[in-house]
Amino acid sequence: MEYIDKAKLIYEDRFGIESKILSLNKLMNVIIVEFGGNVIHSCCSVDYFEDFALLLEELSGFPHIVFSVENLSDRFKVKIGIIDFIEELKKIIEKCKDIVEKRIKEFENIGTDEDLIFKELCFCILTANFSAEKGIIIQNTINNGFINLSKEELYNELIKLGYRYPNRSEYVIEARKYYGNLLKIIKSFSNTKSLREWLVKNIKGIGYKEASHFLRNIGFKDVAIIDRHILRFLKNKGLIIEDFKNLTRKRYSEIENLLSGIADKLNKTLAELDLYIWYLMTGKILK
Repeated sequence: MEYIDKAKLIYEDRFGIESKILSLNKLMNVIIVEFGGNVIHSCCSVDYFEDFALLLEELSGFPHIVFSVENLSDRFKVKIGIIDFIEELKKIIEKCKDIVEKRIKEFENIGTDEDLIFKELCFCILTANFSAEKGIIIQNTINNGFINLSKEELYNELIKLGYRYPNRSEYVIEARKYYGNLLKIIKSFSNTKSLREWLVKNIKGIGYKEASHFLRNIGFKDVAIIDRHILRFLKNKGLIIEDFKNLTRKRYSEIENLLSGIADKLNKTLAELDLYIWYLMTGKILK
């Protein structure tokens, strides 16, 4: 806590009553700070918190990222992640840069074709709580069957391929009502996160993780796929303390903000960062 305590003293000397640090705790690699003073009435309050993170970064020599800001009416509760593993990620980037760039280009190409987009949506419906590798095999085997097989035929095909949740064939059949207009719907959104909300609301079997996975796989780069590999990576780095079986929307957003901050420090997109972390955790780059 030595550099953190020093940062607190410098910060309070610099900002005085404008922004006071009411409490400060460190849990693993997350610093939890409560700010008070005039900052609670400021429209630029986040700038003060970012200034404290930059001060921490200057004193420690490694990045600090503000990833959660909670307004408690009389104070702000802020979470700052300590990113002391940035060099490890840079080494992975150096090792895998070419293959990641190739994979990103493949995703962009998928996002121009209605049939490919729909089959990618089906892949993401099926891979929830299921192996991505096995999901790829199933996707490649069924292929156009996602578009033209009957519900019973698709169900039986999934069983034959050893898929654990064959009843999800219903979700695929239900999603067909958007087939033919899916590309048009996607292009109608100017904001990726609004599009993700639409997918979660309208496509059965799709949550935030699956929607993000789908969007990344059709060329979008600004949402995070927070799966078990990403969560395990962040937990290993002391940035997640508790276990998560089902992420709330709020917690998903917090972790996405954290990953976005890490990506920015590396000058990479969230789509690229996901592939690099996946390689670090599994030794593979899939999709």
